Amino acid sequence: MKNKISKIILFIIITGFAYAFFAYDLGQYLTLEYFKSQQLSFEQYYVSNKYFTILIYMAIYILVTALSLPGATVMTLAGGALFGFWLGTLIVSFASTIGATLAFIVARFLLRDYIQKKFGDKLGPVNEGVKKDGAFYLFTLRLVPIFPFFVINLVMGLTPIRVVTFYLVSQIGMLAGTFVYVNAGTQLAKIESLKGIASPELIFSFALLGIFPLIAKKAVTFIKSRKIMAKHKKPEKFDYNLVVIGAGSAGLVTSYIAATVRAKVALIEKHKMGGDCLNTGCVPSKALIRSAKMLSYAQRAKEFGFKSAGIDFDFSNVMKRVHDVIKKVEPHDSIERYTKLGVNCIEGEATIKSPYTIEVNNKTITTRNIVIAAGARPFIPPIAGIDKVKYLTSDNVWDLKKLPKSLVVLGGGPIGCEMTQAFSRLGSDVSQVEMSDRILSREDPEVSDLVKKKFEQEGIKVLTGHRAKEVVSEEDKKTLVCDHKGTEIRIEFDEILVAVGRVANTKGYGLEELGVKISNRGTIETNEMLQTNFPNIFCAGDVAGPYQFTHTAAHQAWYASVNALFGKFKSFNVDYSAIPWCTFTDPEVARVGLNETDAKTSGIEYEVTTYGIDDLDRAIADSEDHGVVKVLTKPGTDKILGVTITGTHAGDLIAEYVLAMKNKLGLNKILGTIHIYPTLAEANKYTAGEWKKAHKPEKLLKWVERYHSWMRG
Repeated sequence: MKNKISKIILFIIITGFAYAFFAYDLGQYLTLEYFKSQQLSFEQYYVSNKYFTILIYMAIYILVTALSLPGATVMTLAGGALFGFWLGTLIVSFASTIGATLAFIVARFLLRDYIQKKFGDKLGPVNEGVKKDGAFYLFTLRLVPIFPFFVINLVMGLTPIRVVTFYLVSQIGMLAGTFVYVNAGTQLAKIESLKGIASPELIFSFALLGIFPLIAKKAVTFIKSRKIMAKHKKPEKFDYNLVVIGAGSAGLVTSYIAATVRAKVALIEKHKMGGDCLNTGCVPSKALIRSAKMLSYAQRAKEFGFKSAGIDFDFSNVMKRVHDVIKKVEPHDSIERYTKLGVNCIEGEATIKSPYTIEVNNKTITTRNIVIAAGARPFIPPIAGIDKVKYLTSDNVWDLKKLPKSLVVLGGGPIGCEMTQAFSRLGSDVSQVEMSDRILSREDPEVSDLVKKKFEQEGIKVLTGHRAKEVVSEEDKKTLVCDHKGTEIRIEFDEILVAVGRVANTKGYGLEELGVKISNRGTIETNEMLQTNFPNIFCAGDVAGPYQFTHTAAHQAWYASVNALFGKFKSFNVDYSAIPWCTFTDPEVARVGLNETDAKTSGIEYEVTTYGIDDLDRAIADSEDHGVVKVLTKPGTDKILGVTITGTHAGDLIAEYVLAMKNKLGLNKILGTIHIYPTLAEANKYTAGEWKKAHKPEKLLKWVERYHSWMRG
């Protein structure tokens, strides 16, 4: 109770000071204009009352900083002008650190318990990071003033960092900045007229203010790099400029770019060129989905004016076609092609021995830079008894020669949904089991419902809210035991396909031994340039996250390769502003940017515009008149925040919106673009038209109506 009263009293005192500061316009006394107007008086008073002036100055500085009021920068400049460089630096250093520490203590006393209690589950990783490396984080923030210092004071007060550590690190970390600002203040003191503004000394001081954050950032990066690389001997010469581990989408594009810019590059792959996408992912799944769709068209014969249609097929021939498609695409990703491009392709298992050396096939090669593109693998949940059956995953389902009579698909994500519908259309009795309340849970609820409704119409049993507990295998009978709201549900099956997600490949090739950091989500931890904690080791693709799409892997590969090869001159932050994806069910579900669920969760204001594809001429002609285009825009503007398209060829239609978002084009530009009639792409134009109708200028139109009336006489 006493603690609560103390907090209330302290809050009232702080609020009172802040109110007085703004209500009585006390900030006018903390401006350069005021200081220059009173500079002579201050200097004369300082000569007569040296120590008292220092004491008053420090008290005001500490109070301003402790209360997080504006004016600390001007106070620092004034300190340099009044006390000179060395004494000014000493006074400002202690005053600013004491004030910052008081602000830190106040924030901790008033808010830390509340914040930690309310958001403790989300702040766990932050707290652990601060306990482990808090001093270094704080030092970096002090040295590189990206964020205002008063924000750092308040935020750090909410973390577990010790007060003594905060004080000492702040004193040291702010010293370099204090030097720069105090020096600028000494030059301001010398200005007697407007001509003094152009003095070389003052120009240099303000130039130093501008470039100091860049210099400091470079210094911090250099220190960190030197520290982590010091343990490893750097070769005098290197075999390669770049070695890429993994020949999936990310690895192929990375090595392609490196070879194009004439770097000497090696690409190491232990299994098959092309990675998951070619061999077990995108290519085979889309081939299977296409074959299954042919069967669905036969079943819909009457919709297209036929009395009946039938297709006689053998499942083994369907799977043969899948493998034929893989073989046809294979040359695009082959060793022969990449060798001709200038890439040294090495078949073998790589082990990173140091930031500069990789062991493969009992041979050690040296490289200036490494890009890890090791991909991901299917995640197998810890379900009792699942190891007792030969379960299927997206890796081995392509080895099936016989169509399962009954199939259980574990997982309601994109892979699970695609395989569920494909096998159902091919003739399997499919039960889809999903633990959450709906399938495709990353999409808006109405999108999930639309796909679920389509599945159920096709005879698929969609079992949402079912948690898989155990797989029971008795003689020739296999059963999945699920829990559904406390009731045990048993599902018999011939085959079970596990499609509950993928996990990054981070083990088995030296990362742990070397000390490459792994993030909380199980991927390799990288910065915005896709750089690991080792400055010459980069990542791209599924192993880096946060997206696990082939096109995103290729997108990241550009940043990883360019930053690895040319980062000393210019580096680029990876751009995730317009990442699209598509689930290739029927109907397809494509998205870019925010959906309504994300916007609500993030507290982002938005407007929704929808267009029903059932109204589109081409969709009607194709008997595919179902689905919707849903666009989120910034309120009152045509700026696109995100788009979800549900319907036939949604994955193709979304491209126009990806282009628009990437280039900051709004719905007005889409509306003004000519779209061929009759095409599905017109849906995008009509959606823009719906937005325009909802934002028509009613007042102006009333005046226009009067004008037309007047013109009629």
